Amino acid sequence: MKRFVLPILAAVVASFVVVDMAMAQGGPPPANVVTAYATEEFLAPQLEVPGTVISRNDSRIASEISGRVVSIAEVGTLVQEGEPIAQLDRRLLELQLEENEASMRSLEASLRYQRADVGRLRELAERNNTPAARVEEAVAAMEVGQQQLVQARVARDRTQYNLDRSSIPAPFTGRVAERLVEPGEYASTGTVIARLVDTDHIEVTAQAPVSVAGYLEGVELLSVTFGTDEPIEAPIRAIIPVGDQVTRTFEIRVDLEGVSAVIGMPVRVAVPSSLPRQVVAVPRDAIVLRAEGAFVYRVSAENTAERLQVQIGASSGNLVEVRGPVAAGDQVVIRGAEFLGSGGQPLNIEGAS
Repeated sequence: MKRFVLPILAAVVASFVVVDMAMAQGGPPPANVVTAYATEEFLAPQLEVPGTVISRNDSRIASEISGRVVSIAEVGTLVQEGEPIAQLDRRLLELQLEENEASMRSLEASLRYQRADVGRLRELAERNNTPAARVEEAVAAMEVGQQQLVQARVARDRTQYNLDRSSIPAPFTGRVAERLVEPGEYASTGTVIARLVDTDHIEVTAQAPVSVAGYLEGVELLSVTFGTDEPIEAPIRAIIPVGDQVTRTFEIRVDLEGVSAVIGMPVRVAVPSSLPRQVVAVPRDAIVLRAEGAFVYRVSAENTAERLQVQIGASSGNLVEVRGPVAAGDQVVIRGAEFLGSGGQPLNIEGAS
């Protein structure tokens, strides 16, 4: 335990010594900062294009049969795949199914009699006790009965099919975003019942200029920004190589699997607008924006803050290109820079990355 306490005490004492020295010299106390190092990176200039969060499964569910709507899920309800979104009245179909089954039983009884009748007539015909035409007539009647039974079974199966479709299931797990009919209304075949949206599997659709298409080759991740939040890196799911003749843009789909976002939310997607080049880059948090421009605070040899004006260029993830008097290996402030003013303050570096 002592070996951990002693270094901590030494660091605390050292910080007080630095503060006391600064106060004795009549200057401000050291500013507590966190630093990082500028690096050389291969980055490409970025062009931000607007995008929208969409669902990969967004369907308007329609009824396959006609009927009165008995119930329908409330807006916002999470419906699992296969669960009913709406239920139509089943009573008429149930009655029709009973009628179909009764017709089948009647035809089956009639067919049994006809088969037996054909058997008897053939025995009589073998003993020359009935004409052959009578046998042929009975066989034809039996074959007609067989086809009538097939038709009755098809009618029964069709009714059962419609009965099964009276309950409208969800084709995928999602939330009911909109109800387009209400209980008690009549829905015809093809009537849209509800809009179902999969809120778990989402992505961004963005329209990029066709001029940047060649720079996306080999690119796997794009930077996506939600409002004022920090950008995230998201994988490209698909690039649709079909341009619009009017807008001269093509579509990019960026996968947001695992990201929490509202469908319909506007975003900004950064796409490369040129080939990558070697640049000096600093963490995004090192950039301080003021009315007069962008600045970076570098740690000098005397452990003071130097304010350097820079120009911002390409970016990738947390790294931003800076053009100006910053070189690879320079130590720059990434936390606490907003309190450094015009620079020159002594620094107390609490950590470096």
